[in-house]
Amino acid sequence: MQGSSNGNSVNQLPLFKGVNYHFWSLKMKTLFKSHDLWSIVEDGFADDQPEEPDQNLRDKRKKDAKALYLIQQALDDDIFPRIAAASTSKEAWSILKQEYQGDKKVIMVRLQSLRREMENARMKDKESVQDYLSRITSLVQQMKSYGEDI
Repeated sequence: MQGSSNGNSVNQLPLFKGVNYHFWSLKMKTLFKSHDLWSIVEDGFADDQPEEPDQNLRDKRKKDAKALYLIQQALDDDIFPRIAAASTSKEAWSILKQEYQGDKKVIMVRLQSLRREMENARMKDKESVQDYLSRITSLVQQMKSYGEDI
């Protein structure tokens, strides 16, 4: 995808294929922040559909459309139908978050599983220190993505 009206460009979006949601969402969040779109995606905005919207509302609608476009483009064709009916970036983001991250109960179960995996982590035979550290770092990042303080 190439440039936008403000001179910024997005060369390659992280493609979400249904796995590693936590990594994909972190990359997308950084992308949204770099384009000053994160607050629109995270919080949405009030749009009571006035007959003549002011410039502020038009700007928010434009940012929302851009964020929704980025989300749509960052999804594999097998995932896209899940958000095809979403009319705002917040709605699309929430659908994906609910399906792939889950609600509080699911998050707690996943965190328990990750904690157990961390507690039982041992270096395997013939595993290099670098590979072991990469595995542990991945576990830590997953735990952080679910809100764990480490």
